[in-house]
Amino acid sequence: MALDAKTCDRARIARDRRFDGWFFTGVLTTRIYCRPTCPVKPAKSRNVVFFPTAAAAERAGFRPCLRCRPETAPGTPAWHGAAATVTRALRLIERGFLDDGKRVEDLADTLGMTTRHLRRLFVRHAGASPTAAATTRRVQRAKRLVDETMMPMSSIAFAAGFASVRRFNAAFRAVYRRPPTAVRRTRRRRGGAQTSPEATRSFGSKSIRSIETMSSGSPLQQWI
Repeated sequence: MALDAKTCDRARIARDRRFDGWFFTGVLTTRIYCRPTCPVKPAKSRNVVFFPTAAAAERAGFRPCLRCRPETAPGTPAWHGAAATVTRALRLIERGFLDDGKRVEDLADTLGMTTRHLRRLFVRHAGASPTAAATTRRVQRAKRLVDETMMPMSSIAFAAGFASVRRFNAAFRAVYRRPPTAVRRTRRRRGGAQTSPEATRSFGSKSIRSIETMSSGSPLQQWI
């Protein structure tokens, strides 16, 4: 998706909520990316770049802001203005298409195109590959569950769509530069770690079924 830098810059300086989820701002001096509504004092215009998706920002080496929490932005990953095919692909990824052992080749077949063409469209419109977009969504789901519930990390890993706890820990650490347990401790010290049924249920029935499976027969309500 083509972004107009001047429009994005005005929106993030004004913290215009209408643009929340439409783009992300990367701060060159800190290597952190934010939502346009971030409460932190806006960086100077010469020190920022803009990305159409969180995956694109992470691909460029930026890590998510812990204040504005990009994983909670509406419409993440941003589908607005992207090619229709990429929009459909992102929606399938959002619903967990690549979390059930399926590959990018399967996604391309579903969309009626070659894998190479799909990857090319993703880089052009989303700023990242389908695999990167899927990984970003898994980490974002996991981050919300880390912040907003007291679920065990092993259950979070599978609820977020990871095939193993090891992959969950590796992906989370790659994005946040710290393990999920450390992020939860920090959140709790700030008084932000609250058990939220809505947060858990917002990931859909597929995730809830995964959580229940991992609980060895115990009901989901024991954590919420």
